[in-house]
Amino acid sequence: MTPVELSRTVLHAVRRAVDEGELAVAVLPERVVVAPPGPGGCGDYATNVALQLARPAGQPAPALAELLRTRLLRTDGISDVVVTGPGFLNISLDGDADGRLVRDILRAGLRYGHSDTLAGQTVELHAAHDARAVVLMDAVARVLRSQGARPRLTCAGPPEDAWVRILGVPSDIPSDIPAGTGTGTGTGTDAPLRPVPAPVDPTPLGRDAARWALLHPAPYDRPHIGDSRSEQHLAQRETNPLFRVRYAHARTRALLRNAADLGFTPEPGPLTPEGDGPLTPEGDGPLTSEGDGPVTVDGEAQGLIQLLADHPRVLAATAAHRAPDRLARHLVAVADALAPLLPSVLPLGDEKPSAAHRARLALAEAAGTVLAGGLSLLGIDAPEHL
Repeated sequence: MTPVELSRTVLHAVRRAVDEGELAVAVLPERVVVAPPGPGGCGDYATNVALQLARPAGQPAPALAELLRTRLLRTDGISDVVVTGPGFLNISLDGDADGRLVRDILRAGLRYGHSDTLAGQTVELHAAHDARAVVLMDAVARVLRSQGARPRLTCAGPPEDAWVRILGVPSDIPSDIPAGTGTGTGTGTDAPLRPVPAPVDPTPLGRDAARWALLHPAPYDRPHIGDSRSEQHLAQRETNPLFRVRYAHARTRALLRNAADLGFTPEPGPLTPEGDGPLTPEGDGPLTSEGDGPVTVDGEAQGLIQLLADHPRVLAATAAHRAPDRLARHLVAVADALAPLLPSVLPLGDEKPSAAHRARLALAEAAGTVLAGGLSLLGIDAPEHL
């Protein structure tokens, strides 16, 4: 169960309580926020929905939380619900929740996180005649389509030929059409997209590096092109976040090829055999992440799983805020969380492939799938080899 699915499950429990007369609330929330538990919490996710509804419902938050707890415990996929503090609901998912998440990602492929939330809505986007503005609009349109919307793009002037050939923006964007002339239904016309322009022409960087340089910073931040850090976007080293993302994806593809040569395939399941300790890369010491100690399945891998589960929410927020930088930063976080797991995926020496190796390979493939899908929405290639 992903955070988005859990949010819908909690909201459904609230609506059922209202429909059956156990809860009196005039206006229900459109969505319920779920997040990893804070200090004093427990389980996989927590929500403050009972605190939100306590005043309009005229009930103490702890009593309301207990009412919702009873309903949630009857839901498939939820193993436990604990009320803590002033009325926080702490939710534990079934033991195979991680395996189901990996299966869901592998089943959906590059479309994992896509939804029909904005289905039927036409969103008009208008960009200034500027390379960064047009690339930003193109990326926003791609993410909006992933959420079911129909974006309609216009620009203050026809896209330059180099923007089309090198930056990959559509060549058929209508120009000189004032925003607000469309007749579509839904969210209507956005304010014109006017990010801080690139200080110099970004096309010498090439499509992938240029798009990343323009999209990774927030629209109100100045992109690092033309200054001393410009070459960083092309550097094949860890200081380049685009390289880390693309390299992590390429590593997952290489692991799948190597596993096939060894005669085993990915299969979601427990990442560590019963009784095993920390994952180790060579059998002679713990695998560490920047010197922070041993990598354990419940530590590093769980952080990766939570990031993968959060991907649908990130896509929805990217679409809602017209902010591809949110997706770019999320991909960097996924790549960085994946890196410590990679050395433990394949068996070492005379070791035979185990169920844990197959599960780690499945998790790595799922992470690579999220990276490839996210890069695609940004208009950036995810190479098989790097």
